[in-house]
Amino acid sequence: MAALARLQGRLQGQREEYFHRNRAVDEYRKAEHNAAVRIQSWFRGCRVRAYIRYLNKMMIIIQKWWRGYQGRKYFRKMVETAYFIMKMNFYNEMAVRIQKRWRGYYIRKYIHNYYALKKYLEAISVNNEIVRKELEEFAEMKEKEKEKKDLEREEKKKDHQARKMHYLLSTEQVAGVYNSPFRQSPDPMEIRLRKARPFSLRQQQIKKHLTDEISDCSTCTSALTFPTMKPLPPIGGQKPQGPFRDTAEVLQQRYKPLEPTLRVATSINSLEKAREEIKREEWRNRINDNKFLPFSSCHKNQEYDPLIHTSSKYGQMTYGIKHFREEHHEKWVANKDFETVLSSIDLFDKFGQTYSKAGQIV
Repeated sequence: MAALARLQGRLQGQREEYFHRNRAVDEYRKAEHNAAVRIQSWFRGCRVRAYIRYLNKMMIIIQKWWRGYQGRKYFRKMVETAYFIMKMNFYNEMAVRIQKRWRGYYIRKYIHNYYALKKYLEAISVNNEIVRKELEEFAEMKEKEKEKKDLEREEKKKDHQARKMHYLLSTEQVAGVYNSPFRQSPDPMEIRLRKARPFSLRQQQIKKHLTDEISDCSTCTSALTFPTMKPLPPIGGQKPQGPFRDTAEVLQQRYKPLEPTLRVATSINSLEKAREEIKREEWRNRINDNKFLPFSSCHKNQEYDPLIHTSSKYGQMTYGIKHFREEHHEKWVANKDFETVLSSIDLFDKFGQTYSKAGQIV
């Protein structure tokens, strides 16, 4: 009985100890399970990463081989293209050389023969020398003929002068003008006067008569000097055959008045005149529509009113341009009309009027 009582007393402790031991075993089992899971996950991760590294390595090898194949294929094609271009350039260069040689030979042989051209140029130079020499001889001959004609003209003039002044010839009693006693030999004019034959009175009269007739003819009308021609017959109404225009159109085009260009028709100082006109217009239109109220402050608080020619919707008003009186009687300050204290100025009466060259008003 005592043993049973001791067992029953120890039963509660056994239960607690059993519970604590089972709990410790469960915790240890869970820890071992977690550790095993962690080891397995690490191992599996290592194996998967190794497999992925192997796959990446194999993939890189495959890509390397494929890219190498594609590169070699593209390079082989590029080399073939370059070789073909090089051959074509070589063939073109050889063809250009052959064409150059052949064209040069053909041009030198049949078109621009060097020896024929040289012979032709030599013949031209020889011909030029001959022509130049002939021209020099001809110019020299012309110069001599001109000098000879000038000398003959001078001689004739001097002979004519000597015949006109034959009365100045020296006589046995009186020495002439050209035979000065202070000269060792007589003047050449004196010798010419001795050889010349004087004009007779009849020749002088005939010459005078001829000169009078020439002067009369020079003063006559052009109708006598130039004989008139018979007028042409009128052209019929039928249009002449051919590409001819109408007579009226041709005459209209021929006698069309001149149309001066803009540069001729425009004055040089037109820009300055336009600027002055704009300034005068601005000065003339600078007018406000407000009535003047002296000694008042009613207008101080009012806003600024723009000018008439800018504010009116009907355009510019004539006040200040054609007249200087206010048209609106309801705006007048006083009831009576405007009275002039001083006489009007003449300059303002002539405003806007034109003047003639003489300075008078038109």
